[in-house]
Order: sequence, then structure tokens, then C-alpha cells
Amino acid sequence: MAVQTDCKSVTKEIKALQLHDKPSAGRMVKEPLGMNGITLNIAITGETGSGKSTFVNAFRGLSDDEEGAAPTGVTECTMEVKEYFHPNYPNVKFWDLPGVGTPNFPSDTYLESVGFEKFDFFIIIAAARFKENDVKLAQEIQRMKKKFYFVRSKIDDDINAERKKEKLQ
Repeated sequence: MAVQTDCKSVTKEIKALQLHDKPSAGRMVKEPLGMNGITLNIAITGETGSGKSTFVNAFRGLSDDEEGAAPTGVTECTMEVKEYFHPNYPNVKFWDLPGVGTPNFPSDTYLESVGFEKFDFFIIIAAARFKENDVKLAQEIQRMKKKFYFVRSKIDDDINAERKKEKLQ
């Protein structure tokens, strides 16, 4: 019976999203999380420099320089898996993972070194075109039969670059 109720709830959420009714979809997602006390572990992953920590901060309503914000910078900042709590839902945890494919976290040992299987859901952040490491992460998540979203970050940089090109022509 609980599974059937959960499926109906998910169907309502999907319909709300398809109708671009984000507030309703958000409420429907948040209600079960708050009522059941279920912990949701969301891994934020991707290559170094893609904006993973900035994404975590934005999702939590923090700027990069606020107290409690995930450290950000132009060099590799995230050197260990770190949890951050949602400000309104303490049972929702965002896990800021180190960047994949660096000397400290090579892609061939990344999954093991960050404990990839312990997460419930994944957000793969990419700052440019999706690359081989992004595809490998997505394939591994699918192999585990878990869900993920791709998020394209730093799109404003691309838009500004295109505007500059247009002005030069």
C-alpha cells in the first residue's frame, strides 16, 4: 500500500513539473521528507572547478563568503567528502564531493575513494560540454539503479563570451 501511495505522489510531482508549477512540485517533494523523517543523501559530483561547492551554497541560500558556506575558489578546494544540511529540512543532506579526474582523485579510483554507493541521489555538475568523466559518473549511477540530474553551470560565462563575439563582428 505504501508503494502505491508513493507512486501516486511521484506522478503528481511529475505532472506539476511538466506544467511548470514548481512551487506545487516542491511542496509535494518536501512533504513526505518532513513527515517520514527519511534522510535523503544527495551527492554533488563532477569535475573540479565545475561549481559544485557554489551549487551547494546556492541551494542552501548562502553566498560563497557566508559563515557555514562550502569553500570555493579557482583551485581544487574540496579535498574530502563533506556534508551540508538543508536549512529547512535537516534530514536532507547535500554531500559536496571532490572533483573527479584530478591527481588527488583520479577517475579510476574516484568511486571507491568518495564512497559513491552510499548516496541516494546524484547531481552531476558540468561547467562546459559534458565530458568523459561526466558520462562515466552517469553510467555508474545507472548501474546502481539510482537517479541523477545533470546541471550545467557557469552558463553566464558562455553567454557573455557570445555577446562579446557579436560586438566584435
